[in-house]
Amino acid sequence: MSTLLNFGLPKGSLEGPTIKLFGKAGYNITKGSRSYTPCWDDPDIDGRFVRAQEMSRYVEDGFFDCGLTGRDWVLENESEVEIVSDLVYSRASNRISKWVLAVPESAPIKTVSDLEGMTIATELVNVTRNYLARHNVTAEVEFSWGATEVKVPELVDAIVDLTETGSSLRANKLRVVDVLMETNTVLIANKKSWANPEKKAKIENIGMLLEAALQADAKVGLKLNLERSKLEEVLQDLPALRKPTISPLSDDSWVAIETVIERKVSRELIPALKRVGAEGIVEFPLNKLVP
Repeated sequence: MSTLLNFGLPKGSLEGPTIKLFGKAGYNITKGSRSYTPCWDDPDIDGRFVRAQEMSRYVEDGFFDCGLTGRDWVLENESEVEIVSDLVYSRASNRISKWVLAVPESAPIKTVSDLEGMTIATELVNVTRNYLARHNVTAEVEFSWGATEVKVPELVDAIVDLTETGSSLRANKLRVVDVLMETNTVLIANKKSWANPEKKAKIENIGMLLEAALQADAKVGLKLNLERSKLEEVLQDLPALRKPTISPLSDDSWVAIETVIERKVSRELIPALKRVGAEGIVEFPLNKLVP
């Protein structure tokens, strides 16, 4: 008898990217525009959407067996959960995000010590207070409901905000003073659920497939035919083909090559292969890549 897994999915900006990622991993998730309850194509999984900021508390308390949230919110909520997988993706890109201390470009503040007695706005209140305590700085930390960048300098002296590229900070004429932490999406599990062998195996399988889908995002498959006499030249001059699969063709003077390369490499590699005489070059997308 299978064990039903109660899975928490992040509501909000991560919702769309998460559904897309699960699709690549082999799980079809559908929901109505106003629904908080997803429909899975796996009868052994149930759950609902909740805000990422709250997810770790629900997982810790056992409402969910597992869920997706940010490493930052696990730390902010001081949740006792099992971190199963690091999944580096977000609403905008597949890169690590940072919580940074930022001030107006014209402010005289150079280090965190200069914020003594001042006011900081952030969503990440506990982490910010702990950061200030480590630096022996006493400052007021107030919770921000969003649009934190616009609050300086009129309402607060500084902010702690999440950034991927820094473009929003620059647009609001803000300067980064320090980085509090790096963060990314993580798959977390309830401690009791993690101790259940059936649930643990199911959670681990999902984590592996989600990681494999992310691995595949940055890569493509490549197939081509090449004269055997040019094989060594290609393998020597084109390092992206260090570990290809090489198969003989019906014409023994030709071989078929199949490999996986970085997506960004293909724009340089394909013309180079064509110039050395490769034929039948086919680039194809990947859904999952398990190292």
